[in-house]
Amino acid sequence: MRKSNSITKTQKRLLIILISIAFLFCLLFVRLFYLQLIKGGFLSGKAADQWYRDIPLSAPRGDILDRDGRQLAGNVTAYNVYARPNAVTERDRAVDVVCEALGISEAAASEKLSQSKSEVTLARLVSPETAEKIDSADLSGIYCVAAYKRSYPEGNLLSKVIGFTNSDGDGQNGIEGYYNEYLSGLDGYVYADADIAGREIEDGVTRYVPAVKGCDLTLTVDTEIQAYAESAVLSAQAEWQAKSCSAIVMDVNTGGIAALASYPSYDLNDVPRNDIELLNLLSKNQMITDVYEPGSTFKIITTAAAIESGAADKHSGYYCNGGMVVDGQRIKCWRTIGHGSQTLADGVKNSCNCVFMTLALTMGAERFYDTIHDFGFGVKTGVDFYGESSGILMNEDNVKNVDLARIGFGQAIAVTPLQLITAVSAAVNGGTLYEPYFVEKAVSADGMTVYSHKPVVKGHPVSEETSARLRELLIGVVESGGGTKAQVAGIKIGGKTGTAQKYENGAVASGKYVSSFIGFAPADDPKYAVLFIVDEPSGYTYYGSLTAAPYAGRIFSGIADSEGWERAYEEEKEYIEMPEVIGMNASEAVAVLEKAGLNVELVGEGKVISTTPAPFEKVAKGDVVLVRAEDSS
Repeated sequence: MRKSNSITKTQKRLLIILISIAFLFCLLFVRLFYLQLIKGGFLSGKAADQWYRDIPLSAPRGDILDRDGRQLAGNVTAYNVYARPNAVTERDRAVDVVCEALGISEAAASEKLSQSKSEVTLARLVSPETAEKIDSADLSGIYCVAAYKRSYPEGNLLSKVIGFTNSDGDGQNGIEGYYNEYLSGLDGYVYADADIAGREIEDGVTRYVPAVKGCDLTLTVDTEIQAYAESAVLSAQAEWQAKSCSAIVMDVNTGGIAALASYPSYDLNDVPRNDIELLNLLSKNQMITDVYEPGSTFKIITTAAAIESGAADKHSGYYCNGGMVVDGQRIKCWRTIGHGSQTLADGVKNSCNCVFMTLALTMGAERFYDTIHDFGFGVKTGVDFYGESSGILMNEDNVKNVDLARIGFGQAIAVTPLQLITAVSAAVNGGTLYEPYFVEKAVSADGMTVYSHKPVVKGHPVSEETSARLRELLIGVVESGGGTKAQVAGIKIGGKTGTAQKYENGAVASGKYVSSFIGFAPADDPKYAVLFIVDEPSGYTYYGSLTAAPYAGRIFSGIADSEGWERAYEEEKEYIEMPEVIGMNASEAVAVLEKAGLNVELVGEGKVISTTPAPFEKVAKGDVVLVRAEDSS
């Protein structure tokens, strides 16, 4: 019996030992599993850090091209300078060479070369000449590696669209930022065997992983059209000394943006990075991010809505006595002496506020708002660009008749310039609203198209019949109305001028206006729309018909030459002497000038104190002239 008990105890001890050994083996197995499979990648990387040294090879960023393949952004070779402190054998000489070549202090150079890190960056994107100075010194542990610096061959052309990169080569704004994922390449490396101290082994193995260039982007922009727009913007700025001048050119049949120019601007090769406030001002694309009251250019939308809804036709009649009373408030027409009896065509040509207030009130808020929404106002257009605004559109439920009347002629609503030209393009192209865009395609380094943009239809706000009728009305504005200064010899153009007061702190800002013109050509079969804006022109000549229309016409003329449009025969203009009307009452002066075949922009109601042009100067029949009367403000 005792012997049996002894055997049992021995067996138990052996079992416990076996179980303990099995448990230890299990723990060891789990640990090995964890180290090999779960932490294997991390530990392999740590080992590689100890036994290999790598030199990064920067990938060239993709080019940005205009629609014809002309380079707008590219790369030039520069060099990054690195040091492996453990591998530097001549520290004093290395400090001297680095100080002289890179222009840094001895203390800074010594501090970098004394760090315990396996590798430190001494300088980024130095010139080839600087890199040659360092390489020729033949210093162990100091390396110059080819990199790429962004280059913009056209300087400040399209600067607010293209954007720029930071010191690491990443896009910060504009196309550079929005499409950074496509433009950024894949960096490569050179791996070399190293000892535990980080020194490269002389007979070690070197492995090369090449860098891959980023995708090239092709824009919708045409460099020649952009150049015409830039030239017109600079000329307008020089003439009117405005706060800013801007222009957009859009392909009305696709939504592609052919040009966008704005002053003030800056050279993309010399970005003012040390002045953040200035940089933000210069790089901000106000045509997409900022809103303004469009004024009379919005009358295009009101007219389209009225025709489409049946609220107006060619037989409709209107009367303007200088203003209308709505909800107990008298709202003035811009011509305070009135336009008298008018047809719809007259109202559009004369830009009569009373006509457009009547149209808006006749449609009512529901019908008018339906068309406003259909044209894309109150929401973002979806353009491929950062910072787009959706505009400001009063909630329909809160709109009173007085608000509706003001919206009819372009007040009490705020839009972005991009929204406006997108909507007007739809109004005149047959009624199709397109999503605006900048980039046509992205092509990878191996020639594959990895992104392609096809025109995106957002809706059909009006019919082809309404669009055709609207084009006829807007042609009349340029042929014999306020848009005559946008005329181009032999090319039929339609369009509308606008002059809107600005607001500051909720009140009208005295003497501050946004003057504009929006037009399209060829008018019978539109291809391009042009919006030209002069923000706060100096002096009294602030009407869009005088400040903006001539420069929009200049852009259209350039486009016609660039694309080889056939110019129809056109009779030479007849010139007359500017009649002397100074001292007359405003209404009498207007009658004299209109009888002479001139279109009149009138400021004030009393006696005339000045005209532009001055009396007896030569002026073309049909041209726009400015008359200032005593009680103007």
